Amino acid sequence: MTQAPERPGGPPGTPPPPQPDLPGQASPVGVAPPPAASSGPALELLVHGVGGATPGGMLADPHPIRMLGDDTAGVYRRRRDLHAEDDPRNPRQEPLQEAYCWSGLTSGDGTRALWLLLLPFMVVNLAHWMRPPGQAGAGQAGPGAAGTGQAPRQRAGAAYDLLLRLLALLLTVLLAAGACEVALDLAAWQCAGSPVCAVHQSWLRFAADPHNWWHQPGRRLALGALLPLALVALLGHLSHRTWSAFEAHQPDEHRATEQREAPMELAGFWYGKRAVGRLRIAHLAAALATVGIALVVPTLRHDAGPTGSAALLGAGVLLAALLTAVAVAVLVVLVGSVRREAILDDARDGVLVRYLHWATLAICGAALLYSGWGRTGWTSSGLLPGGAAAFTVLATGQLVLVVGLAAVTAVLARRSGRAPAAAGLAEGPGPEPGPEPDGKQPGPEPDGKQPGPEPDGKQPGAALRAPGFGGPDGAALGGFGGPATAMLACGLGVLFTSGAVVWAADWLNRAAGPGDRRDTLPAPPLLLTWHAVCLPVVLLAVAGLLALAGGRMVLQQRDLAPRVPATYGVAPDGASPERSAAIAGALARARLTDSGPALIGAVALLALLACAGSLAGALVKHADPAQAADSTPTAVAYAADTAQALGSWLIGTAVVALVALGRRAYKGAGARRTIGILWDIGTFWPRAAHPFAPPCYAERAVPDLVSRVRAWCDRGPVCRIVVSAHSQGTVIAAAALWQLPESVRHQVSLLTYGSPLRRLYGRFFPAYMGPEDLARLRRHIPAWRNLYRYTDPIGGPVHVPTAGQQAPVDAPPFTDPLSYGRTPAAPLPTQVEAHSHYQADPAFAAERAALLSRLC
Repeated sequence: MTQAPERPGGPPGTPPPPQPDLPGQASPVGVAPPPAASSGPALELLVHGVGGATPGGMLADPHPIRMLGDDTAGVYRRRRDLHAEDDPRNPRQEPLQEAYCWSGLTSGDGTRALWLLLLPFMVVNLAHWMRPPGQAGAGQAGPGAAGTGQAPRQRAGAAYDLLLRLLALLLTVLLAAGACEVALDLAAWQCAGSPVCAVHQSWLRFAADPHNWWHQPGRRLALGALLPLALVALLGHLSHRTWSAFEAHQPDEHRATEQREAPMELAGFWYGKRAVGRLRIAHLAAALATVGIALVVPTLRHDAGPTGSAALLGAGVLLAALLTAVAVAVLVVLVGSVRREAILDDARDGVLVRYLHWATLAICGAALLYSGWGRTGWTSSGLLPGGAAAFTVLATGQLVLVVGLAAVTAVLARRSGRAPAAAGLAEGPGPEPGPEPDGKQPGPEPDGKQPGPEPDGKQPGAALRAPGFGGPDGAALGGFGGPATAMLACGLGVLFTSGAVVWAADWLNRAAGPGDRRDTLPAPPLLLTWHAVCLPVVLLAVAGLLALAGGRMVLQQRDLAPRVPATYGVAPDGASPERSAAIAGALARARLTDSGPALIGAVALLALLACAGSLAGALVKHADPAQAADSTPTAVAYAADTAQALGSWLIGTAVVALVALGRRAYKGAGARRTIGILWDIGTFWPRAAHPFAPPCYAERAVPDLVSRVRAWCDRGPVCRIVVSAHSQGTVIAAAALWQLPESVRHQVSLLTYGSPLRRLYGRFFPAYMGPEDLARLRRHIPAWRNLYRYTDPIGGPVHVPTAGQQAPVDAPPFTDPLSYGRTPAAPLPTQVEAHSHYQADPAFAAERAALLSRLC
């Protein structure tokens, strides 16, 4: 293996990378000499990360053969290795290589971008898994967790889950209410009832004609209700299809009898069929009931007036009572939709759960008939009755639930004693200068000279070391990542709903002339207009936060750039300012990831203040912001009018821009890599709070890996296998190892590179991938080696503690780029790889060989 052309250790000033094993030289990972050869071949199972990896690229073979699985996700081999393990005449010195390709589970054509419209549902589902460390929700604790000390935490965890499920339900109701506002209020009630508006809409003129059968408001409402009903039917279809494909996959039965400690070890962790099915029925019933209420309330109000019919009034009261009963039943089902992860929950639900959504659909059908029944003397004017009050109630409920969630999180964080105990065991933030893993001191420079001190008197590279690289140990935002993420979900829900409603109102009014009266044109509820005004303010504040982060990055780059040449042993007079700035810029950009929690917390706080402020403004002023500012100074009035106009435009184009961004992510590799890591974090976790969230790909990928590893180990008494994973693949691999039977897990080694296990997952999901969970995983596998670079914005150290003579999990950071300038060994300039091409690094081959030596 060719040695790196420059002094290894990289810009962050790390020790030299390990070299291949030589006679008389210890292994780079500090393991014992290879054991005696075992019967049978060894296997290296490759698992890729995000970015649309292909089997051919993973195996360096243009024509790999799929052995197992399908086009969506499968295991591939090189053609020449297809049956290598069954050929005793062809003994292998190197392990077989297989590639598990799961990119089909998250990628696809441009239509997948429409999943971004369900982003609020995905984000609120993500908040379910961001509870403080050491807290399992109801049904998630393993055996023996119901003791006296655990009972208060279990109750708090159950309250955390319930509040999130209620918040998720409000998001579904908000979506249905937004569709009703567009179709029933703006189009059927306001525009079709106003000749000034309907004359410019050819598709609505028939409803505005006083001689047409559809002219009656109730019939127009019944016709308009078909749009939100179609939207609910689409959501139900997508949810049922993905539920049948993902949640219905049952894990191995043998694991149900094992004693498990970590939450992700539980037998039913990746089996949410019953819980998601109950949630799906509850949300469908709630959405259908929302449409039914939008039909019944204005009709019932007319029937209660002087021109109403007593018989129709009685029918309306009955429908209102039935819809109230549906709301109660939805809450009952929602409370019972608990994930029971300690068991494989296959119990059959009762009649109420199985038929609730069908009964609600029948009530909606009756509401359509009731609203469309012939009436005399009924005209439509102003806003649809009950519409404005509905959005006010929904906004108030969301704020109350988020505040309640924060209070429960505070209780959980105060009672959690898990993070401090683990923090004392964890490794430091990064390797310090000193002996290499084999006990030797850092080697000489490429020119044969010993490394000398830097200009500031420190050891080589110490000036570039990132002491906080990877972020501090412990939960992000002090454990309050869940409430912050839930608030972001509410903000996104408000953005999407307000955007659709405000854009629809502007579109209906697009042909109105200056002489048209304001009160005859369709107008959204005041609260949604106030939301639109708050959007420019929030965007301006977010832009300021991003500018601060960018400024900090520039300052770090300027501080690091003069120190880069010395790290490579380059004299100041031979340094290139452009090259130093490029390397320092990569280091500074990589550290931005560690500022992510603070940015998320700040944006969540802005969303909370904006939603509360718009709610207060709508309730107090009883007018839109431009009208409310008429009596204020000119500058304030002008700012309010500008913000309202700009907000209407921004909020109306946000959804279109989001879909366009999603299409670009699926068409371009660069955009897909940037957006993919955030999307794959969100869709990695099972649907525990919202059934309409995008499906969880890990419910297919994790059982696939578990089954493949078990099948390989079942071939004989000796199981020799290493799982080699990159980026998001390291998370899938760790989840699969947690699910393996302990008898198999003790025979599987792990090689991770560019891993977000601790840097992202350990911080944002400390109850599932915190320090204790990673440490337990390390104790139950023979060997684990983690590789990373200081220029990597995603991967980082895992800081897993080791005991006794165990080799450290984290290797010294890789050199990136490999050389500062042109050298005889690297005559062409080397680029900064950051998160990519770990396997092309010379140090990777040495680390991989040392780990694989345990198998051969």
